[in-house]
Amino acid sequence: MKLDDAIIEKRLLHLPDWDYFDNAIHAEFEFDNFKDCFSAMSRIAFECEAQNHHPNWSNTYNVLKITLSTHDEDGVTLKDFKLAEAIEAIVEVEE
Repeated sequence: MKLDDAIIEKRLLHLPDWDYFDNAIHAEFEFDNFKDCFSAMSRIAFECEAQNHHPNWSNTYNVLKITLSTHDEDGVTLKDFKLAEAIEAIVEVEE
């Protein structure tokens, strides 16, 4: 179920790296180098498969940009927050 803006903003208080705009939640993570960034992306990819929920993302050298939304619901859902929390845990380990 698509979440309304107030719920999204409240949930984002627990995810300071994430912002809400353009009907999705977004984060940008910077790593020490490309290898560390790619390592995090690989770990995130396995989590995405496990949750059967996949981000739009891009990588330029040591920077990873991630956008999450639930296309079937045309907006942000609890699935997006569940994946964002898992991504946070993975990135935290990498740092």
